[in-house]
Amino acid sequence: MVSTDRLRQISDAVREAGRVGVAELAALTGASEMTIRRDLEVLADQGVLERYRGGARSLLLRGEEPPFALRVQEGQETKRRLAAAVAELIADGESVVLDSGTTCLEVAHALEPRRLTVMPLSLHAANALAGAPRLTLLVPGGRPRPGELALTGPLTAASLAAVRFDTAVIGCCGVTATDGLTAYDLDDAAVKRAAIASSRRIIAVAEGAKLSRTALAFVTPAAALHTLVTDEAAPGEEIDALAAAGVTVRTV
Repeated sequence: MVSTDRLRQISDAVREAGRVGVAELAALTGASEMTIRRDLEVLADQGVLERYRGGARSLLLRGEEPPFALRVQEGQETKRRLAAAVAELIADGESVVLDSGTTCLEVAHALEPRRLTVMPLSLHAANALAGAPRLTLLVPGGRPRPGELALTGPLTAASLAAVRFDTAVIGCCGVTATDGLTAYDLDDAAVKRAAIASSRRIIAVAEGAKLSRTALAFVTPAAALHTLVTDEAAPGEEIDALAAAGVTVRTV
């Protein structure tokens, strides 16, 4: 098991149980107890859990999003394929609002060489696009969320209201035909809704596992999405349900 997969497995196990011992985590992952202790130190530094002698207790509530520093290391190859598929849907000359999150950060990298106007909704993506020679970068106002560096608040909403975009690229924490597109954070959901309201076309991008997930904060009904880009891990019945709701689903 590679390190990033093991860290996520440990994080999920501790969050689910509340607290777990080192020996239990070693048995779960097949790693040595020494390796588990090192992993727990990494996760403690990221704010995921708190160490105690012989184990760890979770600092994340159920339904709470793991830290950006942990998520950005996960599924990188899948996120790159998703980002490339999103980039193929965007024509040169378009104006694009780009959501926050780790998958949308990969979209930023995919768009960097293009001739576009882009407003990224996170400082991570803004930094990735800052040196792009052909791209016009618009930076919104707002308050960055710690770690995530997603921009939120009335200044972000005002920036979005001042522009009309050809395309919004929206990430999510969950999307289903029944519950629509959802996010963990209420402030983040409000920014996503503002981006959608200012855009002519909505492209959602999500790893396949998110198609069976519903998070706390409602963003928009599935029928509001024009296209969903996901991967082959997405459950077939959910893809069919989204297609029946009028969403064009592209799998990579």
